[in-house]
Amino acid sequence: MYATHTAINPLEFNNMKIKNIKWTLMVVLATASIGFTSCEDEPDKYETTTATPSINYIRPVDVASKDSLLTSASMSSTICLVGNNLRSIKELVFNDQKAVLNTSYITDNTLIVTVPKTIPSTVSDKIYVITTKNDTIPYDFKVIVPAPTISSMSNEWAAANETVTITGDYFLDYSNYPLSIKVGDDYTLPKTAIQSITKTGITFTMPSDVPTGKNFYITTKYGTTKAAFQYKDKRGMLFDFDTPWDGVNVLGNHGWHSQKIQHDDTSLSGNYLMLGDADMTKDGAWNDGNFSFEYWAGTWNHTFDADGPKLNDVGDFSDWQNKSIKFEMYIPSSNPWCAAPMQVIFAGTDKVTLPTANNTFFHSGDGWGRALYMPWNNDNLSYDTGGKWVTVTIPLSDFNKDWDGNAAKKSFSSVEDFASLTIFVTTGSYDSKTVTPTGKDCHPIIKIDNIRVVPNK
Repeated sequence: MYATHTAINPLEFNNMKIKNIKWTLMVVLATASIGFTSCEDEPDKYETTTATPSINYIRPVDVASKDSLLTSASMSSTICLVGNNLRSIKELVFNDQKAVLNTSYITDNTLIVTVPKTIPSTVSDKIYVITTKNDTIPYDFKVIVPAPTISSMSNEWAAANETVTITGDYFLDYSNYPLSIKVGDDYTLPKTAIQSITKTGITFTMPSDVPTGKNFYITTKYGTTKAAFQYKDKRGMLFDFDTPWDGVNVLGNHGWHSQKIQHDDTSLSGNYLMLGDADMTKDGAWNDGNFSFEYWAGTWNHTFDADGPKLNDVGDFSDWQNKSIKFEMYIPSSNPWCAAPMQVIFAGTDKVTLPTANNTFFHSGDGWGRALYMPWNNDNLSYDTGGKWVTVTIPLSDFNKDWDGNAAKKSFSSVEDFASLTIFVTTGSYDSKTVTPTGKDCHPIIKIDNIRVVPNK
């Protein structure tokens, strides 16, 4: 038997040899490349050192500002440390807060880092440089923390020995630099009156000797801030429900209804206005007899005299864009408010005066702006003040809603738009439509005192 042999073309044979040689060469080169790579230095590889680092100065990261030297920086700002042997730094601690280091931004001579955003518990005004040899080197540098911000006080008309809370932010109390509260220039709240301090709230017992009509000042290590509010503030007082009109103050009902103005054991300061103590449906149906208070300027004989002055002659409504209406409110937990907005409506004599007023001017369809106050619109559809008086603040810039809750078409243009005031707890609607939320059936009692207009700052 003879074996069968396939003839090979010499040209194909040569091509096969060339391909094998090429493949062998590629494998050799690849292997050599790996060897070369492992032997060569990687130019971008970060390597720590053990040399002692030094910081010459700190500057902004912005190249345009690189000649500016920094001795302090705000939380969360990014800065650049300039010095020597900075790759031997393994940690940076600002006061007592550790920063996050990114080796992509570290060279021997520069280190870019973001100042920690957490407020320090202990302030030393230093950066602590921790080296790879675990040495600690301090460097003087301040982290700028904001001065306190003051938002509100739970009851600006709190009685002596009442517990109140001031809310805001950056209320920082250190053992070596305690927080302090002043009222006016000369009165400091006793430390013993303060019950607790958190970053956003200060709770204290109101002393009996706090001066009235004075602003609060809160001081921390990082500055002093003046509150917009005053204790027992009488600025811009429109209704204290105690003082008859005497050229300065206004008392009470002056419209279609005569709501209860009374005093009892719950009184804040003498008489108060009461709305409600009547059933309210979940859709806040019209019930002006129990839920509407009016002060409409003028008198029944078409004049403006001592019987019915315009409110803008009583309070200062100049710069109204930067003012708020305030009042104290009391809602017992036994009778929570669960439906309908409190519609707070200022209007000029072009819209309403006592002899010509009727109960349609504020929902006539012209889109006159008012505030809709609905603290009950929460997960529980219920609001009460726990049997305490609280201060309500509504900026006049929020008077931008129409009767039905939609955006108003018109708003204030001059102080003359503040002649009269209507407060009506009801849900408005045009053509049986409203964007105001539906609440729950309830029997609310809403007590109001000290209605005033004051500056926001």
